[in-house]
Amino acid sequence: MRTPSILVFGIVFAPCGLVLDLTSTVAPHWRIIRNIPNEAPDIILQQGIWDICQASTTTRKVTCNQPNPTYFSQQIIPIAKGLMIASLLVTLLGLAVAIAGVRCWRERPNWIIAGIGGFFIFLSGVMTLIPISWYTHIFTAIPAESQSITPGYCIFLGFIGGIMEVLSGSALIIGMCSCCGGWNRGERRSSNKSTYFHNTAAMPRRIEVPSISRTRSDASSVPYSRDTLDGRDFPQAKPSGRINTTYSSRMCDADL
Repeated sequence: MRTPSILVFGIVFAPCGLVLDLTSTVAPHWRIIRNIPNEAPDIILQQGIWDICQASTTTRKVTCNQPNPTYFSQQIIPIAKGLMIASLLVTLLGLAVAIAGVRCWRERPNWIIAGIGGFFIFLSGVMTLIPISWYTHIFTAIPAESQSITPGYCIFLGFIGGIMEVLSGSALIIGMCSCCGGWNRGERRSSNKSTYFHNTAAMPRRIEVPSISRTRSDASSVPYSRDTLDGRDFPQAKPSGRINTTYSSRMCDADL
């Protein structure tokens, strides 16, 4: 029996969200500052939660470990660090639990364990969306060297990764419910308490064909019926005991 689609959806989306969240955590590209005073027009600052890099749009040269005590002293920075790291760890824990519940090597899945793993994955997605949303809300209020501030790609990756983890965890949690767990792909709850689910093969339906009896109408257009074709209505010649096998070879008028 194949793995249910709802479990496949949860198991596939969770690692994708994990990769996006990991990229958003380590990359110094949460916001971009342009038109910095006393700097060349092509110089930009790439600020993240762990590091600040100075890059050039013409030479592609990047110099990281730029000091900025004012930026790192903001309240959002340590909170974002803690929540993003916790989100990654909880996602790994949720995947480990969910994989143990999915029937990759067994005949039937363990919906309860898969649902518990989905709860951890859902929680990790929420822990990712909180700092990303908070940083997006105040990223223009954080002091900067210039007023030309735009969000970086880490913001978009964090949003997409968090939403994917929320959807993945929700799918696994829904699969744990009785309305979906075991009621798809021919699985039904077994009356035996020792077996949670059993597969019931589809039995062929027996179609009762009704018998049609035609009543004979008195106003039939046929002047006779099969019952009248007997010897009582039509006289028949009685067979003779002798058969005349002789014939005359003389041509008669009837032969012409």
